[in-house]
Amino acid sequence: MSTCNGPYDGKWSKTMVGFGPEDDHFVAELTYNYGVGEYRIGNDFLGLTLQSSQAVSNAKRLNWPLTQVEDSLYLTEAPGGYCFYLIDKEQPDCDPVQKVSLAVSDLQCSIHYWSALLGMKVIEKNEDKKIALMGFSDNQCKLELQDIGGAVDHGTAFGRIAFACPRDQLPDIEALMKKEKQKILTPLVSLDTPGKATVEVVILADPDGHEICFVGDEAFRQLSAMDPKGNELLDEAMAADKSDEWFAKHNKQKASA
Repeated sequence: MSTCNGPYDGKWSKTMVGFGPEDDHFVAELTYNYGVGEYRIGNDFLGLTLQSSQAVSNAKRLNWPLTQVEDSLYLTEAPGGYCFYLIDKEQPDCDPVQKVSLAVSDLQCSIHYWSALLGMKVIEKNEDKKIALMGFSDNQCKLELQDIGGAVDHGTAFGRIAFACPRDQLPDIEALMKKEKQKILTPLVSLDTPGKATVEVVILADPDGHEICFVGDEAFRQLSAMDPKGNELLDEAMAADKSDEWFAKHNKQKASA
């Protein structure tokens, strides 16, 4: 089964947020498990970097905690504890999300997996800092791998990184992973979404257990079309969530994952 909410059995919802259409922008999938009050954060996700002086201005205006890391670079944390790095420069015309950073335990092993097997190219590599910057193309959000010198802990929140590719490439990806004896979490499968397109996916795990989903692009373009009422629907869903009130009424606490 291809679950989007981790190993949790209960009501859940997901919201895709980004700076533009998924055709040419990185988007984050925010998953909410109604019965879970908190998660244990691991060391697997090291942060997301975006370029936007407006984001820095917004944080300062709202008194959101900012830590200056270096010139024109600030670190902040989302409510769940995830790190965001904000570059204090004018937001570009293209996607302002510059890179997503993941922890790895063996940089060379991970570079081989992501480049030789998955086809990413190495854009930059810093041996001293044990960091590699990778990507499928120059005009897309990059993937940064950082060797943390130890085991990668995914905590209880989990996560997954997804890429769209032509549908006819999915069987080849699965076949290559089988040939190389790499982990396949979900073999090629069709996922039905009532009233929307049926997408096909293959879900893998890299040497450190980072989940990687490859989804057929043709159907995904239909499924991921921007909803002009997205913000309105999100506000309505949050207002309708009475789970905190229910738990308080029954003198219970949401579970800690």
